[in-house]
Amino acid sequence: MSDLLAASAAELARLLRARKVSAREVMQATLAAAARAHERLNCFVRTDADEALAAADRADRCLARGAVAGPLHGVPMAHKDMFYREGVPSSLGSKIGPERPAPSTATVLKRLDAAGAIQFGVLHMNEFAYGPTGHNDHLGHCRNAWNPAYITGGSSSGSGTSLAARANFAALGSDTGGSIRLPAHFCGVAGLKPTWGRVSRAGAMPLSFSLDTVGPLARTVEDCALMLQVIAGQDPLDATSSPLPVPDYLLGLERQVRGLRLGVPSRYFYDAVDPVIEKPVRESLAVFTALGCQIVEVELPDIEPWNHAASTIIMAEAAALHANWLRERPQDYSEQVRARLELGACVTAVQYINALRLRDRALRMWLDAVMSKVDAVHAPVVSFPTPTIAETDVGGGARMSEVLARMTRLMRPANFLGVPSLAVPCGFQPNGLPCAFQLIGRPFGEALLLRLGHAYQRETGWHRRLPAGTP
Repeated sequence: MSDLLAASAAELARLLRARKVSAREVMQATLAAAARAHERLNCFVRTDADEALAAADRADRCLARGAVAGPLHGVPMAHKDMFYREGVPSSLGSKIGPERPAPSTATVLKRLDAAGAIQFGVLHMNEFAYGPTGHNDHLGHCRNAWNPAYITGGSSSGSGTSLAARANFAALGSDTGGSIRLPAHFCGVAGLKPTWGRVSRAGAMPLSFSLDTVGPLARTVEDCALMLQVIAGQDPLDATSSPLPVPDYLLGLERQVRGLRLGVPSRYFYDAVDPVIEKPVRESLAVFTALGCQIVEVELPDIEPWNHAASTIIMAEAAALHANWLRERPQDYSEQVRARLELGACVTAVQYINALRLRDRALRMWLDAVMSKVDAVHAPVVSFPTPTIAETDVGGGARMSEVLARMTRLMRPANFLGVPSLAVPCGFQPNGLPCAFQLIGRPFGEALLLRLGHAYQRETGWHRRLPAGTP
């Protein structure tokens, strides 16, 4: 059974369809692994064993009569606790969230249900998805499966570390300023921030409606493609969801990558990058070269203003969303989140509008100056070694802005532009913690990023490494 827990979601789905293992067996093993992982890592908010086992039994009965609900039939999943399910309260990583049962179910959960996936629990997250580290004063801090003294990254903290611990097969996360890709990097899993509008946000807790995206974290790039295939597409409940057709992400995965141009930025993404990060990220380029990709150095526009504009938008929109609670219940927020929301309330209308106006111009610059020369940009996810929980536990004090800005600096440009970005594990730091690179593409260019990431994983084994003590 421990070999089964090491399988990817796609591998497990194939085993279930072939009836080489039962959904009940898989669910029992997953629930046991989740209990062990949570005791050590504080990664689950709740597991729903009785409902999950009953759903697994129904999945087995369907398989017995040859009925397959979809490509994820019988696959156990737990998700960041910000995707609403009708009649069930969500913690939102907060003291306030659990007080209200959800009036309806998130579109992404409905689509996963229809594809046959079985949700068995919900996962730890930063309070209101407003933090990049995994700290949470209400739930307790989430811990990294590779070393519990270190951060998981956030805000999709439980998603990243539950996958690394092999206590979950795939998870939904959200990414407004790096909250999918940061846990992917710090926990050694794959994570995809889709194009803004590619995946419906209906029924997902908002943070910044101009920048929020919903996407998968998973053990492999193939699993990310499988998840995206299920959840992508227009939704009448989300007016911002794109009407563009959804391509077959799985069909394109196996296409060769020879001849594709990978851009390596000459600045910004490598400014002051630590050698322990730069080494594995640069080494991953050798794999792409061996696969026939062309490595092209690219000169980027001045990205720093985009980063500042993204921060302005997030701060202002988050403050607007929380205005009533912040006024009526300030004591129910953690120090850090309350401090950030109060800063957002100080953003002027002129600052906010100017930040929004910059987006179209910045995207045109990105497409003209960068993406006209390459098919994807290859860069680090972060520029520094993974810090400990203690080192980043700064609350709302003077160091807060410095720590948060450093953590998200290489993430926010893709959020500001609304373009897709895929994080792929590419090795380990000397302290034994994982490392990843990110691939950044054109709007709705997820298929190309997934093809590149999958080609890399076919040639390497980083994604198959397990933390010590993992079954």
